[in-house]
Amino acid sequence: MADEPQFSPRCWAVVPAAGVGQRMGGETPKQYMPLLGRPIIAHTLARFCDHARIAGVVVALAADDRWWSGVEATFARPPMTVIGGRQRRDSVLRALEALADRADPADWVLVHDAVRPCLREEDVDRLIDALVDDEVGGLLAIPVKDTIKRASSDNRVRETVSRESLWHAQTPQMFRLGRLRDAMLLSTDEDRDVTDEAQAMELTGARPRLVPGQEDNIKITRPEDLKLAEFILMNREDNP
Repeated sequence: MADEPQFSPRCWAVVPAAGVGQRMGGETPKQYMPLLGRPIIAHTLARFCDHARIAGVVVALAADDRWWSGVEATFARPPMTVIGGRQRRDSVLRALEALADRADPADWVLVHDAVRPCLREEDVDRLIDALVDDEVGGLLAIPVKDTIKRASSDNRVRETVSRESLWHAQTPQMFRLGRLRDAMLLSTDEDRDVTDEAQAMELTGARPRLVPGQEDNIKITRPEDLKLAEFILMNREDNP
């Protein structure tokens, strides 16, 4: 990660990519499935490796990953890699520990899903601008628009949930390195199954800020999501 931008505090990116993604099927982890001729993760990482405000990127890989070697050589500023863990929280924590050797605890870390390749550069800038002076940090999110139903065990509607004040969480999620590392350690020590970094921060009593994102920042979890991502990227001028 040479020629790191000298912003103060600096902003770093962490991309956990040690998962398999069972819902996509097949032997290839979903982050390595092809999207417009490149692996999904290559589109994702380009948003950070090529961003002037990102000092460096850390990718957490599976110990037996055999696909990464075909991806890393495509960036002007290649990311650093670490071996991830069984759960997302483990991978993020190992990436944060690797960053601690070169970053300040007050630096910001943007954690982003490996399979969100449609993130816009302007959204990265909006998140940084909104949170750089924030006491806690926060995340991109979009307000819930659909009617929400809570189901019973037999998949019948138990109740309709008010969508007022409900948001869909997205990534990146941006927090101070030191505080996020402490939060991830706490979730690990207490064996709490946190689904994102904001939830880990919430366990410490913090209240992350919601920063409006865009609906095309989709997460690829099923085969049909690939076609939607192709459509989104093909119709955008900022596709790297």
